[in-house]
Order: sequence, then C-alpha cells, then structure tokens
Amino acid sequence: MFGRAENKFTGDSARKVMIVEDEFLIALDLEATVTGMGLDVVGLARDTEQALTLAPKADIAFVDVNLADGATGPDIGQRLVDEFGVTVVFMTGNPEMVEGRIRGALGVVKKPATPSIVQKSLQEALEARRLV
Repeated sequence: MFGRAENKFTGDSARKVMIVEDEFLIALDLEATVTGMGLDVVGLARDTEQALTLAPKADIAFVDVNLADGATGPDIGQRLVDEFGVTVVFMTGNPEMVEGRIRGALGVVKKPATPSIVQKSLQEALEARRLV
C-alpha cells in the first residue's frame, strides 16, 4: 500500500471516488486500495438509488455490472457519465456486457483484480480527468 507521504495524487482536485459494488468484501478491498493511494472514497453503493445519491460527490466511479437491483451497472455508468460528468471504470466479471458499449466510460477491469490493476486504473482515470 502507498503511504500518504509517498502519494503523488494528494494535490489532485479530482480525488473523490465512488464504489458501486454489492459484494461488501470486494467493496471494502477496493476502498482500502483507493484510500491507500491518498484518494477519498465518497461512499459505497449497492444499487441504482444509492449510486445516484452519491453521484454529485464523485469524480471517479468503479462500477460493477450486476448489483443488488440486477444488471443495472451499465445504465448507472452511462448516467454517471452523462448527468454527473463522472469518470467511470467498470469492474466486473462480465466485461463483455460493457466493453465498447458505454459511451464515455474510461474502460473495463476484469474481476478479480489485484490492487496494482486498481491503482493503474485510478492513475488512468486521474490523468483522463486532467485532460478534460
């Protein structure tokens, strides 16, 4: 894990991350990786309602496809991009459900993902937000 002293993202303005994942242990693992990089987690969402409630606070979101309210991740991701300007990274065991289908999404990470893959995705998301 990265300590806060080593973190190169501390001064970054786009540092609020939302995790849309209904599997609690996976969400906690993601949260630990994100906070270990010195970024803020604005909340964990299990379904559409929770995700859209947290959306105004987020800059970046990790979004699973299958959530507590069904396979709503693709719709959530599209709304996060279109309505809230959130940079979306899908994180799913079903990448074929979203690859190339969600306009504006940064990409797809196949689960299970190691912390280093999550960190790399976060770095890409931060860089993409700086270019916007």
